[in-house]
Amino acid sequence: MWDTASHVMLDTAGVAPFLGVQRDVVGGSGGSWERMLQGTPLVKRRVRRKQHVIRAGQPFRGLFLVQSGVFKSALISEDGRERVTAFPMRGELLGQEALDLAVYPCHVTALDDGEVWELQPFLLRQCLPGFQERLSGMLASEIRRDWQWMLALGSLNAEQRVTSFLLDYSTRLAERGFSATQMLLCMTRADIGSFLAMQIETVVRTLHRLQDQGLIEISRSHIRIVDLPSLRAQSKTLN
Repeated sequence: MWDTASHVMLDTAGVAPFLGVQRDVVGGSGGSWERMLQGTPLVKRRVRRKQHVIRAGQPFRGLFLVQSGVFKSALISEDGRERVTAFPMRGELLGQEALDLAVYPCHVTALDDGEVWELQPFLLRQCLPGFQERLSGMLASEIRRDWQWMLALGSLNAEQRVTSFLLDYSTRLAERGFSATQMLLCMTRADIGSFLAMQIETVVRTLHRLQDQGLIEISRSHIRIVDLPSLRAQSKTLN
């Protein structure tokens, strides 16, 4: 399953560069991921594109902290259809949906080569007595975010859904120190459609319509935001 694995003791200096938006959500005003995980033994694992990190139905064995790469989390229906639920990236957790379950409910697949750090439950309980409370804060934030997306999908048209997705992805990249206007979308158009509850043909047409309007430029998986203010005007705020 895994390409390589190594055991490490987490060092603050080694964690800081890849922590993103969850630093404030989980750590709160008095702490952060690096402070909370410092000195905790972790398993570092490299993953390849299209490789599963988690398969739905597998026994829960722990959480995974993304160090590099972009991933796809998806629910699989009884008839085998995939429903994309998230595109986790650097500094975000994988597998937290299974914290109170015996098995993982979602597939998680690498969309490009990356690295995850495995956090094993018994070590978390021993080394991080405040982890559960901080994780609860993060999960509450994610629930609010998911609820906002659900409400948005019912009220936004195709252009607003796609522009909201692009703006959200742009914001997440910027929070991690990357360009807010130059994006490599590792996911397929079908993945985006599944996430936004749209047909792939509608996603493709909408992207090209935004390009025709001079808001973005498309080159295969690369998208450049040309006019960020106008793109924002196309989308309803999801707050």
